[in-house]
Amino acid sequence: MNITNNKTGTLLFLICTLTWFGCVKKSHYTEALSPNEEMKHFELDSSFKVELFASEPNVLSPVDLAWDEEGNIYVIEMGDYPENGKAVKGKGRIRVLKDNNHDGIIDTSVVFANNLPSATSMLAWKGGLIVTAAPDILYLKDTTGDLRADSRDVLFTGFFANNSEAQITCLRFGVDNWIYANNNAQDGEVTFAKNPAAPKLNVGASDFRFRLDSGLFENESGWGQFGMTMDDYGHRFYTQNTYHIQQSPIRWRYLHRHKFLPPFDVDINISDHDPLTFQKTPPPYWRKERTKRRQEEFDKQKLNNKEYADKHFTGSSGGTFYLSNAFPTEYYGSVFTGDVAGNLVHRDVLVPGKNSPAFIAKRSEKEKDREFLASTDPWTRPANFTVGPDGYLYMIDMYRQHIEAPSSIPDDLKAEMNYSNGENYGRIYRILPKKVTKEMTTAQDLHSKTSAELVSLLADPNQWLRQHSHMLLIQRQDRSVIPLLKTMFETHTDPRARIHSLYVLEGMGELNAPMVSKAMKDPEPGLREQAVILSEKYPQLLPQLLEMINDTSMQVVLQATLSLGEFVDSRVVQAFAKVIEQHLSDSLSRIAVLSSNEGSGPDLLKVLLDHGIFLKDTSSQKSTFIKDLCYVIGARNNEKELSDLIELLSHGEIKNNSVMKIACLEGLSKGLENAEDKNKNRQLILTALEKNLPEQNEEIKAAIKKVKQATGGMP
Repeated sequence: MNITNNKTGTLLFLICTLTWFGCVKKSHYTEALSPNEEMKHFELDSSFKVELFASEPNVLSPVDLAWDEEGNIYVIEMGDYPENGKAVKGKGRIRVLKDNNHDGIIDTSVVFANNLPSATSMLAWKGGLIVTAAPDILYLKDTTGDLRADSRDVLFTGFFANNSEAQITCLRFGVDNWIYANNNAQDGEVTFAKNPAAPKLNVGASDFRFRLDSGLFENESGWGQFGMTMDDYGHRFYTQNTYHIQQSPIRWRYLHRHKFLPPFDVDINISDHDPLTFQKTPPPYWRKERTKRRQEEFDKQKLNNKEYADKHFTGSSGGTFYLSNAFPTEYYGSVFTGDVAGNLVHRDVLVPGKNSPAFIAKRSEKEKDREFLASTDPWTRPANFTVGPDGYLYMIDMYRQHIEAPSSIPDDLKAEMNYSNGENYGRIYRILPKKVTKEMTTAQDLHSKTSAELVSLLADPNQWLRQHSHMLLIQRQDRSVIPLLKTMFETHTDPRARIHSLYVLEGMGELNAPMVSKAMKDPEPGLREQAVILSEKYPQLLPQLLEMINDTSMQVVLQATLSLGEFVDSRVVQAFAKVIEQHLSDSLSRIAVLSSNEGSGPDLLKVLLDHGIFLKDTSSQKSTFIKDLCYVIGARNNEKELSDLIELLSHGEIKNNSVMKIACLEGLSKGLENAEDKNKNRQLILTALEKNLPEQNEEIKAAIKKVKQATGGMP
């Protein structure tokens, strides 16, 4: 009997030991927590608290949240994440969330739409939803009142659809009446169902914007991934994985007025504290191991590369402005961004640049050594945010065990990862001050309000009310409120009310030159900047626009420079010369000048030389500008421009300046190399060089030789 017991005990011991080792092998990753347990792992700014708003089973894998004008609450579920993992494409879903007992927590949900491929973003519009679901942008609507979409139209199609982390997303309504979306610079040939005659739009290397009221759609600057937000005056910021806040201050349409600009990059990482975060979770096993392997490879190849496994931005997501009045005033204008890999929420304070048109994103003094929110639960995935009608910040927590493109992980590490682990979870949390000073409602019914009431809400301190009232007024086109809008624009003390009323009037076709002229003199720089854009439609405002390059705001100066490029006038060239003389150190200002035809020809160089101050000293920035200007002239390969440029090399101000001559010749040769027909003006160039540069030193001779070679004029 004892022997049997010993054998049994040994067998049990072996089973337990094998089981234990099996558990150890699988213990690289923790298991999921309940919402209440997860909240205990949040380390949050001490002035705030977190409340549960929605969770499974009413929310699964959420990535976006929106309220419509009737107070209905929608959530997008990305059930097919990750597309190239184990999930099946087409499992995306939109639900309507309901709080039947009015306790602030969602208790039921209704499926509004399902079988959506990679649905990631939505915007309430005309009683329905505009939805990004690559390769399409859809319009879904419930026409029967049962909260289920029975109408489904494709607005746009042709977007990149092969990676759920890099597709068309982040629909945002701008104060300028355009709807913007991130495209992550992915290739695609896009068509618009409402404008079938329009040629296909190649959206590669850009983001995207459109207007449904006028049938317009076009490229927009940037390569935003999952996260895009705009301030009260239309400045647009976006996230892109390791870059948690970026800006592209020059719009696409300006950068592509001609096709001869030298290579440039206007996507600016505006953070002054990248790439560090104060992450509270250890790196997951796969990331730690992958980082180790990559670093070993770098070291083996003797590369000066450093790979980090944690405490660095790597999964930035959902950047969102807080522009409402339920938080303390110091938080107004903050941008909240999640890092899904670091399980945290980061806050930036944005300030306008003084010497550059780009903004600067800083940490607040309260968060010099911490994040706004950091979780010690590695499943916490703050994928997105929105500010609700109540003025509180809603954190959309996808709550997944793994978030990473499967193609980025070595096969052996991926083998023990279950990418579907978490698809049956999802949470949305409401972040609000501990001391609530004002009772605010979680739902607003704007649909039942009169148009006059909507006009008054354009001045409300609550961003949600301002923006949705603006959208509804554009949709209704109720012309009876035009006098109210004009009065608001003329007299209201809040610049936010003035800019909303100005653009609602624009959307109703009621804008005129006197209004724009007044807006160009507004005390608020952001409104002046938008007015400068609008002035492009009114040639009679050119004299006023010319003066705007003297504005105290660098953002206004940049926009004035860009807008002046829409006009053909000798005064514009004089203004560009002044911009270069005063703001040469700013690369954006230089690009803004060169992006226009008036600012990229020899006339500009002649004005600079005639002023007699540009070449009083030589700097690398001056050399760069001259080189870029001559590059454009060379690439354009226009006979008169080439002749005028080479003749200027004998101008008194540049005649004995070898540095600038060489810069000009190097830019010219590079431009000619990229000209469509580089041999077209070969003889003209050779003759002009012989006439204007007969005897030179060896460096200049070498530069001249490059120009001749670029035209095929010599071996």
